[in-house]
Amino acid sequence: MTIWIAIGATAIGCYLVKLLGLLVPAGALERPLVQRLSALLPVALLAALTAQQTFSANGALVLDARGAGLAAAALALVLRAPFLVVVGAAVVVTAGVRALGG
Repeated sequence: MTIWIAIGATAIGCYLVKLLGLLVPAGALERPLVQRLSALLPVALLAALTAQQTFSANGALVLDARGAGLAAAALALVLRAPFLVVVGAAVVVTAGVRALGG
C-alpha cells in the first residue's frame, strides 16, 4: 500500500508542478535572463548527472573504465562524429578497458 501512496503523491506533485508552470505570466518568461537560464539549465543538469554517474560508486570518487569511455565520447564529439559513433566509441573503449582489467 505504501508504494501506491508514493505513486499517487508523485503523480499529484507532477501535476501541480505542470499547473504552476502554466500559471507563470508570459512577461516573466520573456525576460532575457530567464531565456538564457532556460537554455543553459538542461545542459548543466545533464553534465552534473553524467559526472555523478561516471565518477562515483557507493558515495566515493572513482576513476575506472567509465571515465575512459566518457573521454572517448568527448573526443568523438570534438571531432564532430555522428551520435551513434560517439556512443559506439564510448562502449568500445569502456569494454576494452574493462577487458584489460580496469
